[in-house]
Amino acid sequence: MTRSARRSTSSKVSKRATAAATVASLAALPAVRAAQPSYPGTAGQFTLVGDAGVSAQQIFLGTANKVYVIDKTENNPVSVAGHPAWATEYDINTNQIRAMDVISNTFCAGGAVLGNGTWLNVGGNQAVIWGGATAPSQTGGGPYDDWDGGKSIRLLNPCDDQSCQWIDDPALYMTTRRWYPTLETVDDGSIIIIGGNQWGGYVNSAGQNNPTYEFFPSRGAPVGLNILNDTLPANLFPFTFLLPSGNLFIQTNWDAEIFDYKKNIEYRIGEIPHSVRTYPGSAANVMLPLTPDNQWTATIIFCGGTNLQPDQWTTNWAIAAYPADDSCVKITPDVSQDWIDEGETLPDGRSMGQFILLPDGTLLLTNGANTGTAGYGNNTWAIGHSYADNPLMQSLIYDPSKPLGSRMSSAGMGKLNVERMYHSSAVLLPDGSVWISGSNPNPDYISPDSGVRYPTRTSVERFFPAYYDKTRPDPQNLPSQLGYGGPSWNITLSAADLLGSMGSNLPTAKVVLIRTGFSTHAFNMGQRMVQLNSTYTGNEDGTATLHVQQLPPNPAVLAPGPAMMFVVVNGVPSVAQWVMVGSGQIGTQTVNPVTDLPASFIPASQSSGSNGNNSGNKSAASRVVDLSMSAMAVCGLVGLVAAKLF
Repeated sequence: MTRSARRSTSSKVSKRATAAATVASLAALPAVRAAQPSYPGTAGQFTLVGDAGVSAQQIFLGTANKVYVIDKTENNPVSVAGHPAWATEYDINTNQIRAMDVISNTFCAGGAVLGNGTWLNVGGNQAVIWGGATAPSQTGGGPYDDWDGGKSIRLLNPCDDQSCQWIDDPALYMTTRRWYPTLETVDDGSIIIIGGNQWGGYVNSAGQNNPTYEFFPSRGAPVGLNILNDTLPANLFPFTFLLPSGNLFIQTNWDAEIFDYKKNIEYRIGEIPHSVRTYPGSAANVMLPLTPDNQWTATIIFCGGTNLQPDQWTTNWAIAAYPADDSCVKITPDVSQDWIDEGETLPDGRSMGQFILLPDGTLLLTNGANTGTAGYGNNTWAIGHSYADNPLMQSLIYDPSKPLGSRMSSAGMGKLNVERMYHSSAVLLPDGSVWISGSNPNPDYISPDSGVRYPTRTSVERFFPAYYDKTRPDPQNLPSQLGYGGPSWNITLSAADLLGSMGSNLPTAKVVLIRTGFSTHAFNMGQRMVQLNSTYTGNEDGTATLHVQQLPPNPAVLAPGPAMMFVVVNGVPSVAQWVMVGSGQIGTQTVNPVTDLPASFIPASQSSGSNGNNSGNKSAASRVVDLSMSAMAVCGLVGLVAAKLF
C-alpha cells in the first residue's frame, strides 16, 4: 500500500474514530471466561513463550486475549504494507502475532485508555531512516515510510478477530509536539496529556520543553504547568496519578505537587527523598491497592532511580557505571504531604525497574539495571549504545501487608531469561501471569545474533506467580459492567472454590479490579487495583455467597474504562472477567448511593478456623475519601502556595 493510500484509508475512518472517542460505548459482552488457566506454567518461574515481532517499548492489554505492542520506527524483521513494522498484535493463547500499520513514528509516545475502551497513543518523534537519523521527508518515503509523529494522536479499538487497525490521522493531531508525554485517564473518562519535549534527547532542555497539558477529547489550547518549567532537565514522562480526591499527584525530577486540574491550581509539596525517580532515572512506581480497609486512600510507592543532580545530566562521563539507587519511599497525598521512607531498601540498586500489581495484593518488581540510567547514545563510555549496564535478572515480590524488613523477597523465584533494560515492558494477563518483553538501548534494530552485548530483544517471556499452578476458584454470576454505587449483587462459590476449609478460607475471599495500564519506560500509566467492599454467607452444604458492592460512588477511585475482575480466595485468584467500569461513554458518570450488605456469616457446622458469626462492614463504600480542596487544607495543605497557572 502506498503512503497516500495509507493516509486515505486513515482519513476515511477519521470521523468514525472521533465519534468512537467521544460517545460510543464499547461495553460489549466479554469472551467466555475460562475456569482455569489454559497456558502451562511453573509457579515462580520465567518462561520464554514467543516473539513479539517488534521490541516492546510500549504495550497494553487490549482484550482478554490480545497484547498490543508498539515500538519506535526501526528496521524490524517483521513487515507490513511494504515497510518494516513497528507495531504488532500478540495473541497470548497462541503466541502468534499480526503486524499492524502505524503511519507515524511512535518513538517514546505515551498512552492510556478512554472511558469507552478506546486506547490512545500520543506523541512521538520525527520520521527517521537507517540508524535513527532524521528522514529527508517527514511525510513518508523510504526506507521506513514513516511520518513525523511529534503531534500524533493514534486511536485503537481493540478486537479479537484481527479486524481492528490503528487510526493515525492528522485531523486528530495536537497543536504542539510531545515526545515523552504522560497520559492519565480522569474521572469523566477523558484523558489528560502532560508534558514532553519537542525534539528529544537524553534529557529535556529549556529550548525544547513543552511545559503544558491538554485533554483528549480536546478542551481547547494547551495550558501551562509550572512544575514542568521548574524541574528541568529530568522532567520527561512525569509520574501522574488520579487521586480519589479528584486531584492529580505529579512527581517529576526532585519535585512533586498536588494539581487541581479542574481549577488550574498547583500545590507544591516537598522534594522526593534520595533520588530522581522519573526518566531517565526510571524508578519503579505504582499506586498501592485501594481497599475498604484503607478507605480507598491512595498511597504511591517509588523504588530505585538515580541520585544525579540537575548539573550531572551530561554525557561527558561514564553514566553507565554509576550505581543506581536502592531506596523506597511512599506518600499518601490526600492525607499527608510528607514523604515516608518505606523502612527497607532494595537488595540492589535498580533503575528501570517495573512494578506490576498482582491480584493477590502483592507486587512483582522486575526488569532494570544495577548501574546507569535509561537512554542510549554514541558515547565512548556507553555499553554499545546503552547508558546502563549490569542488568538485574533477579525479580522480587513486594508484599505491603508483611512486616517491615520482610516485604521484599526473591524466595522461590527464578530469573529472567534475557536482560530487560531500556525499552522493556510488562503487563498482567487475565490468568494472573505477567507478560514481559522488550529491551532495546539502540538507535535501530540490532539482531540478538549480532554479538552486541545489549541487542534488540523481541522475545516474550511470562512470569508465573506462586499461585499460578494452584486450582483456581471458579466464581459464578460475575458482571460485565460496574457502576459507581448502586445495587449490590451476589457471587456464588462452590465448595471446591473455597480451596479448603470454609471457616479458614471464606473470610479471605475478596473481589478486586485491576486496570493494567499502558506500559512504557518502567511506568504503567493508569495501572490501578481496587478491592470492592463485600461480605459473605456460608451455607450448610459447603457452598458460599459473596455479597458485593459496586465501586464506591466516586469515579476518581477508578476512572471509567475497561478493567479485569478477579475473585481471590486464600491468595489464589480466579481467571479474570473482563468488565467495563462506568457508563462505557466519555462524560460525567452517574453516581448512586451504596447498598448496605448483610453481615458476614458462617454456620457453626462449617466454622472450623473462624469465629463462626462475623459482622460485615455494611457501608464501607460510604467512607470513601471525598476530599475537596478545602478538606485537603485541613489535612495539611494550609500554608502551601497555590500557583495560578499561566
